Amino acid sequence: MSDFKVPLQDYLFLFNDALDMQANYQNVEGGEEATPDMLEAIFTEAAKFSDIELAPLYQSGDIGCTWDDGVVTTPAGFKEAYAKYIEAGWTSLSGSPEMGGQGLPSSISSAINEMITSANWAWAMYPGLSEGAIATLEDHGTDEQKQTYLTKLIGGSWSGTMCLTEPHCGTDLGQMKTKAVPNKDGSYKVNGTKIFISAGEHDLTDNIVHIVLAKLPDAPAGTKGISLFIIPKFLPAEDGSVGERNGVRCGSIEHKMGIHGNGTAVLNFDDATGFLIGEPHDGLSAMFTYMNVARIGTASQGSAAAERSYQGASKYARERLAMRSLSGVKNPDGPADPIVSHPDVRRMLLTQRAIAEGGRAMVTYASQFADLYVGGKTQQSRDEAEERLGFCTPILKGFITELGVVAANHGVQVFGGHGYIKEWGMEQILRDSRIATLYEGTTGIQALDLVGRKVLLDRFKQLKIFTGEMLSFAAQSLVWRKGSKADRKQAWTLTKLALKWRFLGYRLAMQGKKNPDAVGAGSVDFLMFSGYAFMAFMWAKMSTVARAQIKAGEGDKKFLEEKLHTAAFFFERMLPQADVHAKTIGANLDSVMAMPVDYFDAS
Repeated sequence: MSDFKVPLQDYLFLFNDALDMQANYQNVEGGEEATPDMLEAIFTEAAKFSDIELAPLYQSGDIGCTWDDGVVTTPAGFKEAYAKYIEAGWTSLSGSPEMGGQGLPSSISSAINEMITSANWAWAMYPGLSEGAIATLEDHGTDEQKQTYLTKLIGGSWSGTMCLTEPHCGTDLGQMKTKAVPNKDGSYKVNGTKIFISAGEHDLTDNIVHIVLAKLPDAPAGTKGISLFIIPKFLPAEDGSVGERNGVRCGSIEHKMGIHGNGTAVLNFDDATGFLIGEPHDGLSAMFTYMNVARIGTASQGSAAAERSYQGASKYARERLAMRSLSGVKNPDGPADPIVSHPDVRRMLLTQRAIAEGGRAMVTYASQFADLYVGGKTQQSRDEAEERLGFCTPILKGFITELGVVAANHGVQVFGGHGYIKEWGMEQILRDSRIATLYEGTTGIQALDLVGRKVLLDRFKQLKIFTGEMLSFAAQSLVWRKGSKADRKQAWTLTKLALKWRFLGYRLAMQGKKNPDAVGAGSVDFLMFSGYAFMAFMWAKMSTVARAQIKAGEGDKKFLEEKLHTAAFFFERMLPQADVHAKTIGANLDSVMAMPVDYFDAS
């Protein structure tokens, strides 16, 4: 497989030009430190680390972790790379300065996370899981908990996990059986089993801090009775160092389809000592801090898969010779033309590129709200950002991860039979990409969250705000006739998309009043339409800036012209898929729900 290289120029274009992150940073505590020069320096070094230290370990790490009587060993090179990672201070970028962090906006860490995920997905999950633990403790931990755990997590010498899923329940946390019984000293004795715990056991850090959902003896039924606990692998000693072993053990690691280099653990809590985070029975709301962080990270994994697969496929397509071009010979000195000459191969490559760059823009755009939510200078800005981030999160997570699988699948297809063979590495990207549509809530769960909580229960408030921003952007080209003819064409498309998006939300609400199952049947199509509309907005923004820079004689002309071409492909060849989803939302519900349950009995 070809060597991986972080698309550094694209990150800088998004942050400094297309999305003007500097304007947002003015409203964020510590944002003034994130100057364009600092961003370029940080991103350049992160790209070097990703390219040099992590990318070479991607295929070799697919051999997987090993488990031996509860001890998990990561693939060769993983531990050494992690030591270099924390030595360089990458884990502390967005952490609180009071706890040893650098206090930079979280959007910077988000971009770096995508870089390292593109380079080595399984490895990136080890520091990535810690971020949610950090966010949860920063928002809900006591001063003592912060002093004990945050400094180590931010410094990277300890890592974190999130422990939700149990053998009998995944998303339906109301069925949870893990119990926590109070001890006399204020701690809790926790018993239960958690499964599918990414980075749940490994040899990279001195300690692993598990953030665990469990129920107290007096817990009410359902999700309202869930509490949140800190359960470290080793109890901290009085001086803050690693102390005695706690009652949590790794019973096994999962044998998975992909991300083999990450230890996905079954964790058994046997009289484990835990410490309550926040209020009793309020664990789920506290956990949502963790979930929002995790879901943004998972969304960027879709872009990462597309980027990694595109880089491998594009190089192969330029070198592989097969058949002659339909429009005439392109390689007269060879026995055949490179397959990049063939329209269908170009279609797949352009689709991959549009997903990678469009998804990256979507995550960067939403990370502005994450910055404000964490460090906004006013309470109002923090509250508004939380609502806007909440609306974006299920779209990002559901849509980009689904398209990430599409992109990875195209990568295998470009290679043909060679794509199915391990040595090229393309099938590994496809296997790895599939998990992103599942963990942190499946696409169906994200769709129900979007329609149920973020649109209907919100009474369309955030939908109106988002589509209003689209309409305002489009009006600059249509009403004031700013920009080129191409800008105005895209602006008109955006206008129709925004209005249709609102209409589909209202239509789904009316269908749901007649039959609630209509909401469930149409929710994924609504999410996918939302994703296409969101991505179209981002491509329109990028196009407008790129075209203006070319006209002004600024920037890298080749890079900008390529950006415009990819945008044109998205609008002409990919965006029509949104119409399919829109039509499906209103399809006859009987085709889904009319048959009795035994219709699905395949025995």
